[in-house]
Amino acid sequence: MPPSYLPPQAGEGDTRLRGNDDCYTIGAFFNKLLERTMATRRPRNKTTPDLTAEGDVNLTPRRKDWEARHLSAATRELLDEDARYFLHQSLSTPCLNALRSCAGIYLEDHEGRRIMDFHGNSVHQVGYAHPHVIDAVKRQLDVLPFSPRRFTNGTAVQLARKLAELAPGDLSKVLFAPGGTAAIGIALKLARVATGRHKTVSMWDAFHGASLDAISVGGEAAFRRDIGPLLPGTEHVQPCAPRNCHFGCGGTCTARCAEYVEYVLKKEEDVAAVVVETVRSTDVQAPPRKYYETLREACDRHGALLILDEIPICLGRTGKMFAVEHYGIVPDMIVLGKGLGGAVFPMAAVIARAGLDVAADRALGHYTHEKSPLGCAAALATLEVIEQERLLARAETLGAHALLRMKDMQQRQPLIGDVRGIGLLLGIELNHPRSGEPARDEAEQVMYRCLSRGLSFKLGQGNVLTLSPPLIIADEELERALGIIETAIGEVAASL
Repeated sequence: MPPSYLPPQAGEGDTRLRGNDDCYTIGAFFNKLLERTMATRRPRNKTTPDLTAEGDVNLTPRRKDWEARHLSAATRELLDEDARYFLHQSLSTPCLNALRSCAGIYLEDHEGRRIMDFHGNSVHQVGYAHPHVIDAVKRQLDVLPFSPRRFTNGTAVQLARKLAELAPGDLSKVLFAPGGTAAIGIALKLARVATGRHKTVSMWDAFHGASLDAISVGGEAAFRRDIGPLLPGTEHVQPCAPRNCHFGCGGTCTARCAEYVEYVLKKEEDVAAVVVETVRSTDVQAPPRKYYETLREACDRHGALLILDEIPICLGRTGKMFAVEHYGIVPDMIVLGKGLGGAVFPMAAVIARAGLDVAADRALGHYTHEKSPLGCAAALATLEVIEQERLLARAETLGAHALLRMKDMQQRQPLIGDVRGIGLLLGIELNHPRSGEPARDEAEQVMYRCLSRGLSFKLGQGNVLTLSPPLIIADEELERALGIIETAIGEVAASL
């Protein structure tokens, strides 16, 4: 480091500068100026966004307390090593626990405890280490483990053909990507090329990935806060959330929020695409059919493409191969991922209308692992498991049973303000009985009590227990998990 930028040595005091005094003085001046600027730009503590409203974060005292009571010295040592070498970030590093194996619906930690995983980062529709998926990947490893971009391979072509056959309507052109975030980027670029426009309309509270383009269309503060400037032209509107509707629907959605999207399209005039999570998985918001009928018609009238993000919920989570099948419309693109790789390989895809094959002179994705034989083998095997084990029907049947069980639970537990579900995507919303306000602290208590009993799930919006079990779950396992949740809610309520 040049002498000009060295601070005073210990004992020298603030006036003793090394090297060029003027340079160090100017640097200190600008540092002070930056501090004052940031102080005026950043909200005060009382207005700083409550990031716990966006999920279970790893920054609360309750996390450390849980670790101290449940983890051995050896596990804590491994967690310390993890925290030493990985960049720290909200929601992950520092981590909660360490795993040594996984199979079926279970994770196993270093203490030997088995944990039912109702989170799984939404990759485990067919469970962990499904033998059919593992065998397919092993066979592919022996033949063709990698395929450079300028070559194709039979496994990739088979997967593209299969997805085109499964997708609704005329969605028949495919590009693969190594993750859902990258696939969102492909969809955004294709929309710009196809329409000659760059603007988008998307939803507050939505999550489409963590890259700069994805958080620009996303709407969660944990990812957007102090990161700007973001992509220009990324307009946002209220999401469809019937229980907490900003348009006064009173719990029965009348799709007025979709009508507002049309208002925005009309005013903006040059929007390339409307980007929506078909069902918002973080807190289980499933719009009514009229919502998507209105959106589809609005996009058609104003020349905007409709892009549906099904990254966490495709492949049977809602009881359909694609969640949009519940709504009777065909989007211009579907983005899928997570479970596509069978909880083995990172794999995602964009499926677009045939008429959108208009970017032959551009590199929309161009990813190194674009046509990964391993990823495609895992995906094909995953689709075969879903079909052979009839997991779509199973998700629908088990989900309906679970929703009834949750409604029964709601009658006995005043903390439960709402329950909702579509297939095996389930949500239990906790609210303070008197005020109706979100019971976020109580939800975190419930989560850690459930972890202590061998059940893991995610918190959405801070107060929604979001339950996404593998579709292969046995009836008795689902019942046991719901029993753990009800016991934990009852204990927390009793302590208030």
